[in-house]
Amino acid sequence: MKKRSGLFLFILFFVAGMNRGFSQKADSPRFHIAVFLPLYLDSAFDASGNYRFDQNFPKYLNPGLEFYEGLQLAVDSLKKRGSLLDITVYDTRSTSRTIQQILEDSSFLKTQLILGQVTVPELRMLANTAKNMLIPFVNINFPNDGGVTNNPEFVILNSTLHTHCEAVYKFIQRNWATSNIIYLRKSGSQEDRLRNDFAAIEKNTASVPLRMKYLNVDNGLDLGQVVPLMDSNSKTVFLVGSLDENFGKAICAKLGILVKSYPMKVLGMPTWESVSDFNTPAFTDLEIYYTTPFYINPADSLVMTIQQNYKTKFYSRPSDMVYRGFETTLHFAQLLEDHKGSLDGSIGEKKFKVFNDFDIQPVFATPSDQTLTLQYLENKKLYIIKKVSGNVVAVY
Repeated sequence: MKKRSGLFLFILFFVAGMNRGFSQKADSPRFHIAVFLPLYLDSAFDASGNYRFDQNFPKYLNPGLEFYEGLQLAVDSLKKRGSLLDITVYDTRSTSRTIQQILEDSSFLKTQLILGQVTVPELRMLANTAKNMLIPFVNINFPNDGGVTNNPEFVILNSTLHTHCEAVYKFIQRNWATSNIIYLRKSGSQEDRLRNDFAAIEKNTASVPLRMKYLNVDNGLDLGQVVPLMDSNSKTVFLVGSLDENFGKAICAKLGILVKSYPMKVLGMPTWESVSDFNTPAFTDLEIYYTTPFYINPADSLVMTIQQNYKTKFYSRPSDMVYRGFETTLHFAQLLEDHKGSLDGSIGEKKFKVFNDFDIQPVFATPSDQTLTLQYLENKKLYIIKKVSGNVVAVY
């Protein structure tokens, strides 16, 4: 932990001391990228440039700095290739200059691509600016539209919940359409939204709709509710319709009691990716599935190279956000350069894969609307992760 804190302190001082821009070949045509990250530099350092927290490292600094670590690795790679890129990093938590002031600065007019790890108000501000400037804005982290519609320049990289539901539904259709399928949920507005999403998908499916049984388990799963619905000689598929991680864990723990007697599959939401309890003995032998748009294959040669560099230099392992920063910067920077600074209609090209197969597609207004308008662009590629006894054993 101390070595990890030392690494972050080094990065903090580096970021605070630089002009937050990267460039090469000043006499050549330039391609300009703006990256907005929550770095908290002004709160981390006092007016004299002294770090405020001694050897401690507040957790709220992690996401922005981890993404910045990956961005810096991507910049190093681009420099080695002689790229004609200027990448400027803006601190969204700066107290000396607001985002609005940055966007109104004449120097920002040269920007040709915006990347952002943002909040909802920031998302709306950057999406509106991108629309006015006719340049793409790639929202790195936020998994919904944040109220932004009718904006062909707005890209959601972290797929929406509806897209996750589509992926799960189609996965069950492909693999267990004729199995006994039980949908488990509790009461709640979020759970109502999920149920409505699945209902809409079921209504519009081009294939045969799934025949699901629905159970509300507000007071916890009573095995007496589900055992009569199961058959020890055939597979039961459970779909857990809630983003509540604790609810998901409780359901899986109860189902784990039955797993040796009743063959089953358990599918959950993208929030299950961060449930470390699934690695414990209570969930042994239970087949757990969830979706993610960002899968880092530990056997990938580039992943192993990055891991080894971190181990050698920092005695540490790179986080998922480091990989996100590396991949997002490298992929979209190469696309921008390949198209000579104009990504109009080309943001979804599948060139320059780094770790994941992004599938950026237009999302149109719902069929109930009279006018079919492009709302935004979204990454529709999702990976289905299968975990057994805490190990990832398959990726679909």
